Amino acid sequence: MISVKRSIITITAISVGAMSTYALAQAEGPPDKVTEWVFQPAFDSSDAGWDKGLVPWAEAVEEATEGTVKIKLMPAGSLTSGNEAFNATVSGMTEGYAGWATVYGGVLPEGMLAYGLAMGASNPEEAWEVMWGDDYRVGDLVQEAAHERGLHWIGWTNQGANAMFTNFRVEKYEDLKGKKMRAGGPQALFHEAVGGTAVSMGAGDIYTAIRLGTIEGTYWDTGGIDDMSFQEVVDYAILPGWNPAQHQETYVNLEAWNALTDWQREQIEGIFEETYFETSQLHADQVDIALQTLKDEGGEVIRFSDEEVERMRELSIEKVWPKVAEMSDRNAEGVEIFKRFLEDKSES
Repeated sequence: MISVKRSIITITAISVGAMSTYALAQAEGPPDKVTEWVFQPAFDSSDAGWDKGLVPWAEAVEEATEGTVKIKLMPAGSLTSGNEAFNATVSGMTEGYAGWATVYGGVLPEGMLAYGLAMGASNPEEAWEVMWGDDYRVGDLVQEAAHERGLHWIGWTNQGANAMFTNFRVEKYEDLKGKKMRAGGPQALFHEAVGGTAVSMGAGDIYTAIRLGTIEGTYWDTGGIDDMSFQEVVDYAILPGWNPAQHQETYVNLEAWNALTDWQREQIEGIFEETYFETSQLHADQVDIALQTLKDEGGEVIRFSDEEVERMRELSIEKVWPKVAEMSDRNAEGVEIFKRFLEDKSES
């Protein structure tokens, strides 16, 4: 009983301390000093992730902090390449980064949980629940891993389905067998699981590679295909894709984050959820526009049946998720939570 009482007293003291810190931060208000951050993402301003993800979030940060945190956005290639941008933020060369685990997953494998597992969450609401819902909290695993690498996970957006865009028909996942597709990181895990050949290449090379026949298609976020003019070189969009809820993450250098005042950090954390759903909706709106652009070029949208979706989910859980789990102990824990989430969802 004594140990229980001590635990209660300790927890109470911690809770009171946390509440006092929060109250102090709120009473503190904006500092006199203006902090300026430089963010270079893995993409340039033509990418859908720029004006529908990163820009709205940066504007919300400046508004929430009453102008005491200002963010300068530099397109990929301004300071370093898109592939090197993640490590540039880790080292402190830049204060912030935005991109996908398809690019940075080799350095932070837990980012694959934030990016979205193959056939895991089906929409922003499900993704938010599994990452931040009280019963799951996979996001805490990603944040812990980010802190170990000198980063703080600070922003998130659902870009819709990461789908297959091909010059051959796909009506079941077996149709991908033997096909050469541009696929990076988690995309490659899926494509290889269905018997395809994954080809790694920079985003700027995909269009030409498809046109020349070097590859037969690509995996890409649906709302961004028209930004890349893929509708000119592919014939089909295959939905819901291998990942119906693909995400883009935003990280800030941990030292830069800790240099802010408590009030500034509270303000920025306070917009995480609202900007997630706001930017996710911007991407959702763009999906319809992008698919119509494909149709206008003579392309066709193929939607898998419910039965095929379930077959692909079973394949993903059996063959793809274990590959993600092997990358780290936190990934293994996250995969198990995703499984529990799907089980809970099927029972509800």
